[in-house]
Amino acid sequence: MLMLGIMKSALKMRTSLRLACLMAVAAGCAIAASAQVAGPMTPPPKYESHKVDVTAPIKAPPIPADEIIKKFTANEDVMKKAYDTFSFKQIIRVQETDDPDATFVVSGEMYMKSDGERYERIVKAPVSSLKRTEFTLEDVKTIASLPVFILTTDELANYNLKYEGTQKLDELDTYIFRVTPKGVSRTKRFFDGVVWVDTRDFVIVKNSGKFVREVEPSGTALPFTMFDTYRENIAGKYWFPTYTSSEDSLALPGNQMLALKLVIRSTDFQPNPIEVTGNARASTPGGAAPNAPKASTSSTPSSNPPGNTPPASSPK
Repeated sequence: MLMLGIMKSALKMRTSLRLACLMAVAAGCAIAASAQVAGPMTPPPKYESHKVDVTAPIKAPPIPADEIIKKFTANEDVMKKAYDTFSFKQIIRVQETDDPDATFVVSGEMYMKSDGERYERIVKAPVSSLKRTEFTLEDVKTIASLPVFILTTDELANYNLKYEGTQKLDELDTYIFRVTPKGVSRTKRFFDGVVWVDTRDFVIVKNSGKFVREVEPSGTALPFTMFDTYRENIAGKYWFPTYTSSEDSLALPGNQMLALKLVIRSTDFQPNPIEVTGNARASTPGGAAPNAPKASTSSTPSSNPPGNTPPASSPK
């Protein structure tokens, strides 16, 4: 009888201990879940990269895809009209991926004149500590003139759009659309990639892809081909592109490849077009690219560049 009593007591203790463990795990999960709940997203966005699960079945959107497209392209019309009247500062940064100290940084300003022509002006001389390649002001001109993809109702006729489902992008719920050009041109670049559209405000908040045209001048292209562009809420109502990044490789002599990262950061948006004089020059999106960066012939880098600090939550 004594042994039976001891066994019963041990069984009760095990049961109590198991229940206590389960309660502790549940409490821990609840705490973790509550810690992940964040408030409304305040710009700039986190710029986190998420892969789309292409194997998951695509559920139909709550409203027809054509209606979503109609809504966000109409908002793109409004955004482009506003974007074309804003000036802003821009920092372009190129980094040799295997050496964080090997960078090329240049600061400039982008202006829109009253005649609708956008101009760029270098406000600080480029500072380079690149060790295995070189960038020039002509390369800067090409980077600054990369097309800004704005899918207006007029541009919609040039593209095929396919609904690809939904995705959580930072704190935003988004619709995903695959965008492909219906054709190519010798004179104009078209976007080929993916856009993320906010499900509440029906605005594009991110696009990822490349720009294509019928013929690319041989030997004149920069090494960057795929671009991720994030938008930020400006003036409380316009989602302007403010952060573009690209990672690619440059072929060097001796069958070597140099990994490079490009970051373009736009800040300090100011409304109203202004007249530009001095050393400003027109920035023509889709124009021919100048010569590609060259392999460096100097083994002595220049002084370290000024910081091109992206938002704390953006990719490094």
